[in-house]
Amino acid sequence: MITLRLSVLFFVLTTTASAQPYRWVDEKGRVQYSDTPPPAGAKGVQKKQLRDNAIGGQTSYQLDKATRESPVTLYSHPDCKDQCQIARDTLNKRGIPFKEVSVDDQPKQDELKRVSGGINVPVLVVGGQVEATISAQAYERALDRAGYPPAGVARPRSQTAPPEEKPAEPAKPAALPQESARRGPYAPR
Repeated sequence: MITLRLSVLFFVLTTTASAQPYRWVDEKGRVQYSDTPPPAGAKGVQKKQLRDNAIGGQTSYQLDKATRESPVTLYSHPDCKDQCQIARDTLNKRGIPFKEVSVDDQPKQDELKRVSGGINVPVLVVGGQVEATISAQAYERALDRAGYPPAGVARPRSQTAPPEEKPAEPAKPAALPQESARRGPYAPR
């Protein structure tokens, strides 16, 4: 009896997991949808591809909700390589969108000091939580507390460090026209 139940359960699971949705137009011109192949006289048969269990096939409800309620910001610096990459890797592995602020000028340093109380990077801000401990486990705990889905639920991301901004070169003084360079009491004639 148990073997029969397991066989039926296995059959149901394997047939529903491989069900392919179809779209076709029947002989009366009506559009039909089915998970079984259409009859021989069907026109315009299309096999539909289902996406993952996500709104719009892009993100999950849990990820959308957590992103709205607890946005993630990573404070980094161009010289912060390995430690900042730990934070980036943790966020990317879980598929979490985040804003990265490169603390490379005084206003951004002031912002980081206001947010975290210091100027050390990396600092991960998840909603109202500030995580300054450089540890993948600390970042994971902060994301879990904010309700972000675990790794494997959302598609992994590949966000990289922001490009380094090169300081603007000082403007060169305009060259004087030749005529004005020759004027004056000691100018050659």
